[in-house]
Amino acid sequence: MPRKSPGFWWSPTLTWQSIALAPAGAIYGLVAGTRMKQAPRYTAAVPVICIGNFTVGGSGKTPFALALAQLLRQAGYKPAFLLRGYGGAAKGPVAVDPALHRAEDVGDEALLLVRSAPTFVSADRVKGAQLIERSGADVILMDDGFQNPSLYKDISLVVVDAATGFGNNQCLPAGPLRAPVATQIGHADLMILVGEGAGEKKALRSAARRGLEVIRARITAQYPDSVDGEKVVAFAGIGRPQKVFDTLQTVGAELVETLEFPDHHAYTEEDAEYILSLVEGKDLLPVTTSKDFVRIKGSAQPQLARLASKTAVLDVEMKLGDPDRLMAVLTKRLQDRRYSRP
Repeated sequence: MPRKSPGFWWSPTLTWQSIALAPAGAIYGLVAGTRMKQAPRYTAAVPVICIGNFTVGGSGKTPFALALAQLLRQAGYKPAFLLRGYGGAAKGPVAVDPALHRAEDVGDEALLLVRSAPTFVSADRVKGAQLIERSGADVILMDDGFQNPSLYKDISLVVVDAATGFGNNQCLPAGPLRAPVATQIGHADLMILVGEGAGEKKALRSAARRGLEVIRARITAQYPDSVDGEKVVAFAGIGRPQKVFDTLQTVGAELVETLEFPDHHAYTEEDAEYILSLVEGKDLLPVTTSKDFVRIKGSAQPQLARLASKTAVLDVEMKLGDPDRLMAVLTKRLQDRRYSRP
C-alpha cells in the first residue's frame, strides 16, 4: 500500500517528531556540511554546471534541468547530463540508451533526461565526467551532486520550491535539509525560485543576505486537455506528490482518489493490481507523472504492463521568468571562472 513522505518535514513549526530527531539531524548536517567544504579531486576539461537543491526531492530540479539544456542547445552548446542514477542498479559510468536501459537499470530521471540530451550515469562523478569528456559534449549538466565535493563545479544553481522553501529548517532525518542552509547557500551561485508560496519569503531573505541572484520560474502542465473533465485516480512516487494532484485539479480533472508512494518508488504487481481495482469498471482514468510512468512502461510483468496501457501521463515543463537573464549570468560566470579554475 502507498506510504506518505514525512509530513512533519514541511511543518512551519517544529513537531515532536522533528524535536526528537533534532540531535541526529544536527550530526547529519555537520557531517554533510563539512564534506561540502572538501576540495574537489578533479576538474573536468569542459565546464560543469551543477543543478541541485537544499532539500530532499520535490523542488522541480528535473524540469529545470530539461529547460536549461534546451537554452544551452539554442545558444549553440552541446550539453550532456551527468547524474548518479538514483533508483537504478548501474554504478557506471555508462551512457544511457533508452533502447537498452530501464528505470531499474539507470533510474527514472536518466530516462527522462536522455530525451533531451546525452545522459551519463555514474556513482563516481569523476569517472562520469571523464566519460563525457570523450563524448564530444562541451558542457556538463550535473543533475544533483550539489553536496558532493568530488567534481569541481564552475557554477552551482540551486532550485527552491517557493511553496515549501526549506521545510522546517531541520536536517535529515529531522527535516528535509541535506545540510544547514547557511552552509549550503555559501556554495551556491544562483537560486531558481519555483512558483509562489509560504516558503518564498525565507528563501528570498536567505538569498539577499548571501547576495545571491534569484531567477523566478513556474511549472505548467503540457497538453492539459488530455485530462480536462476526466474523473481520475492519480498516483505518484515523487518528492511532493501533492503538487501533481493540485496541478490536475487546476487543469480541470476531477480527483476521485489520490495515491502517494515514496520518491522513486519501484512499482510492483501488487501496486498495479490495487490501482487497477480502483479504476476498472468505474469509468475512471489512472493518471501519473512522466517520472513515474517510465518505471512501469515496458514492464514484462503483466499487471504493470496493463496499468501502463491504461494510464495517462501528466507532462509538465518549467517556464523561466527571465531566460535571457539566466543565460547572461551563466555566460558571464563561466567566462569569469575560466581563468581561475583550480
